[in-house]
Amino acid sequence: MLSTQGYAAQQAGAALGSFTFERREVGPKDVLVRITYCGVCHSDIHQARDEWGGSIFPMVPGHEIVGTVEQVGAEVKKFKAGDSVGVGCFVDSCRTCSSCMKGLEQYCETGMTFTYNGMDKDSQPTYGGYSNQIVVDQDYALTIPKGLALEGVAPLLCAGITTYSPLRQWGVGKGHSLAVVGLGGLGHMAVKIGRALGAEVTVLSRSDSKRDDAKRLGANDYAATSQEGTFTRLARTFDFVIDTISAPHDLNTHLELLKTDGTYILVGASPESLSVSGFSLILRRRRLVGSLIGGIRETQEMLDFCGEHGLTSDVEVIPISQINEAYERVLKGDVRFRFVIDMASLDH
Repeated sequence: MLSTQGYAAQQAGAALGSFTFERREVGPKDVLVRITYCGVCHSDIHQARDEWGGSIFPMVPGHEIVGTVEQVGAEVKKFKAGDSVGVGCFVDSCRTCSSCMKGLEQYCETGMTFTYNGMDKDSQPTYGGYSNQIVVDQDYALTIPKGLALEGVAPLLCAGITTYSPLRQWGVGKGHSLAVVGLGGLGHMAVKIGRALGAEVTVLSRSDSKRDDAKRLGANDYAATSQEGTFTRLARTFDFVIDTISAPHDLNTHLELLKTDGTYILVGASPESLSVSGFSLILRRRRLVGSLIGGIRETQEMLDFCGEHGLTSDVEVIPISQINEAYERVLKGDVRFRFVIDMASLDH
């Protein structure tokens, strides 16, 4: 077994602290990755605080991982030592169900193996990227395009694919109007990717405080939803809305932003159920859809797309010692737009 250093929550709501644990030895099809950076996703906070239920402790969060291959198994063909690779939200799946066979491992019918807060096929808990190394099957590792800053690539493994997948699935592109609701880790990537796909992008956020950020990211327009008359003015304006909000909000009001035959894409996960009136959909033949990350093939496609367009996340790099402070700042919306941990800081 490989002794590994990381940061863990020992129980729900506890502050994260130093934690030593063991990874499996490198198998024939495995790669050992020395982790360079790991992004901080809002879902890390939800799970470390057991806000969704079912959390496994001790928990080492982190599923936005980039690093360098240090060792490869005897049968590995895809990677060699020294390669830059990424590891996203899951590290295995059944590989044989209809979803897996289609490259949709995120919808594995027996359940994908999450990078952390999951159980592997040997019934051992999985530990994530708030650590110095990880062992992963080559089929669940991803190639990082050259020329992209690795710290900015890390959040692409969740925030990037979470927004790229539905925008591609429902054909968002040139000639379409797209509203991005919420300008955080997910929202800022939706702006960048939506623009790169050719859509005209409007950002909707509660206040005017992020207007300049939205324009810098490439948005064509911006609207503050707290201002009176915003929803009336923008009613039936958009072909697509992508909703990244992870807090309760009025879905029916937002659905009225769509044109007839418009598509409302839900990627933000509110901890409370959202109520939908049938009339919000029926009267204009609107669609309400959801989407969960992407499969390995599509995640690689997303990384290649970002490489072609020079897209990375806007990040604030922090040492691991600041992770608990970072969690509180995420909850306050005090980050532009994703925290990324410099894992070299584990050695200090």
